Amino acid sequence: MPLLARMVPSPLSVDIRRGAVEGLAALLRDQRISSRGQVAVVVGPGQGEQIIAVVRPAFQNAAVYPVEGGTVEAAIELADSLRAGSYDAVVGIGGGRTLDVAKYAASLTGLPMVAVATSLAHDGIASPVASLDHDGHKGSHGVNVPIAVVVDLDYVRACPPEQLRGGVGDVLSNLSAVADWELANTERGEPLDGLAVALARSGAEALLHRDDELVSDAFLTTLAEGLVLSGLAMAAAGSSRPCSGACHEISHAIDALYPDQAAHGEQVAVGALFASYLREYEHLPALDASLRRHGVARVPRDLGLSADQFAAAVKHAPSTRPDRYTILEHLGLDEPEISRRVQSFVAGFES
Repeated sequence: MPLLARMVPSPLSVDIRRGAVEGLAALLRDQRISSRGQVAVVVGPGQGEQIIAVVRPAFQNAAVYPVEGGTVEAAIELADSLRAGSYDAVVGIGGGRTLDVAKYAASLTGLPMVAVATSLAHDGIASPVASLDHDGHKGSHGVNVPIAVVVDLDYVRACPPEQLRGGVGDVLSNLSAVADWELANTERGEPLDGLAVALARSGAEALLHRDDELVSDAFLTTLAEGLVLSGLAMAAAGSSRPCSGACHEISHAIDALYPDQAAHGEQVAVGALFASYLREYEHLPALDASLRRHGVARVPRDLGLSADQFAAAVKHAPSTRPDRYTILEHLGLDEPEISRRVQSFVAGFES
């Protein structure tokens, strides 16, 4: 009897623990990625240089490429440098922007990429997407899933708390994104991928009721696993659909109208709470409590926005992803009704 199954791109190794960085060289040898350490190490500003100092003795044949900024131009320049050398793999060490540059450059050159995350600000650490700036606009680019993911809790604990809160917001927003996808399935017959939904929702629900400290080993492990599961959900779906709904449309609109206003994860957290409010989501109280418990942005003022500015972003949001059907497209609110709903949301959640 034939076995019918699909192949979902996923890392060969996911290592989330204290001291994980020290095992990086062994991981590369054990997984046959680079037995001689002939790798290009891409390092961003911040803790990347500290990690290089730790692993340098094991990477005598490595070349180090510092990068700054998450732009398409930086990734193309890096790809040109990679083509000029002879490498088995690319090892990206840093935050989300550095990893996205490394992922895109590795995909352009056909090299496997190892993601060593020094922060847990968003779900890009294991995703098939690189979010990069080009001509002042941020765009999403399809890339290969990292061949390995390393998260050292000692390093991510040292990153600014707001980055961790952004990661919490990004993972929890999966609940809203999945609800939007289910709505699109019901109303428009859009195919729903059950595996992608299960991965995205599992990561979010694992965080939803946790009440331990943001920087505890247990919480950071669950957060990192949730971000990895989000990446795998997107790989399974072949798109960002399981992790991106009205929450991300609103965030994209904020980026367009009020550039550099707040971190991505905080914006999608507010977007997810508002979208959940609009749909009268059954888990709305739990979502609000979780965001509040961990100090994640919940309302427009937490992003430095007025109610009117947020209403303008909600109005603009559907135009950021014209192909996506969410609660915003479903309700089709006009400007006065958007303003009324936002004012009601603010009044109910700002206390």
